[in-house]
Amino acid sequence: MGDDFGVEYQSGFGNEHATEAEPGVLPLGQNSPQRVAHDLYTEQLTGSAFTVARADAMRTWMYRIRPSVRHVSGLRDIDPGNIRTSPCREGSPPVAQLRWSPVDIPTEPCTWLEGLCTLAANGDAHTQCGAATHLYFANRSMEDEVFANADGEMLMVPQQGTLRLVTEMGTLTVGPAEMATVPRGVKFRVELMEESARGYVCENYGAPFRLPDPGLIGVDALAMPRDFLYPVASYEADDRPTRLVFKHDGRLLETHLPHSPLDVVAWHGNFAPYKYDLRNYCPLGPLLFDHPAPSIWTLLTSPSESPGTANVDFVLFRERWAVQEHTFRPPWYHSNVMSELMGLVEGTYDAKPEGGFLPGGVSIHNAFLPHGPDIEAYDAGTTAELEPRRMADMLAFMFESRYAWIPTAWAADLAELQSDYAAAWSPLDDRSTLRRSGDG
Repeated sequence: MGDDFGVEYQSGFGNEHATEAEPGVLPLGQNSPQRVAHDLYTEQLTGSAFTVARADAMRTWMYRIRPSVRHVSGLRDIDPGNIRTSPCREGSPPVAQLRWSPVDIPTEPCTWLEGLCTLAANGDAHTQCGAATHLYFANRSMEDEVFANADGEMLMVPQQGTLRLVTEMGTLTVGPAEMATVPRGVKFRVELMEESARGYVCENYGAPFRLPDPGLIGVDALAMPRDFLYPVASYEADDRPTRLVFKHDGRLLETHLPHSPLDVVAWHGNFAPYKYDLRNYCPLGPLLFDHPAPSIWTLLTSPSESPGTANVDFVLFRERWAVQEHTFRPPWYHSNVMSELMGLVEGTYDAKPEGGFLPGGVSIHNAFLPHGPDIEAYDAGTTAELEPRRMADMLAFMFESRYAWIPTAWAADLAELQSDYAAAWSPLDDRSTLRRSGDG
């Protein structure tokens, strides 16, 4: 199928895809023939252990010009810049509700990789649990450079500007109101389709993101498998010098190659990059009164060993209708066992309409730190005429994790960290009509 910018895709989340850039390359009836067409090399990339259940198995067979053993060798450590990997506790981060205003894109030249800055992290990449959340800023394309991450898959949510992700398995374009995921170990380059770009990245150290089990909801709402798009095979055969940056066990390393490593001519399997248009998400909600749990807005989940308790969830809050009767419609005040990191792509989040939570901003509410609507949202929610209302101006998301989000020193030092965030709740004084002790 075709899409914007003339890029071709194949669809279906987790499908066994098969694609070739040159006819006759994919072997028929087997994975590793004695000799591949055009004398290509056979290489397997696995995203799961060999002995997992069939439903959980993730792997792709690739047929490429040079094997990866020619790519990932001669590595040397480099400065990680503002990239951090868990476990990461730099100083004593505040135990409080936290919110950042949008950070401006730098004026000095920077690529997506150079402008990748870790905001918060949790868990432990070495033991493959938890995640990190990064902000990215870019005003030039990665040209003769590619990146591969062995620590975690990278789920990207652009907030400004469209990215062109040139990967080993083909090309994806992803812009605001979309998301894309690059699996662990897959090499890719980020090019800009516009002058600059800004957005969010969840680096997931745990189980790969998957569609949640919907239970009583059934399978005909939320995110549909057919709406996830995967690249078709394309390859680079030119011998231009290329710098490969490799992230492994928290270290950033580099090597220099005399050619591009994005040379996969054909591939088949279910371990590959994909993209999704957030406007295709079909939200569910209450039809009569009260609120269901916000888990009904889970788009993708990385499960943990505890059933129902996510390593990290990707939760989407998009435009929808509010129709509840005799109900306080904004999110209620709450303290959760899970830890929440929110971002805003566009519009206004219904619990924070006063302007402090802006597109490109971030908030963190860790486990059992109470939070909820500010005074403006509370007053509106308790006095509004409860007519059906379309909440049309909102596209927010949350990375919700069983582990607390620990801000990095870079994030804690940002001028955009709002020191007065808690003041949004200070007007919520005693409004009770109960008779006070000592009265009358």
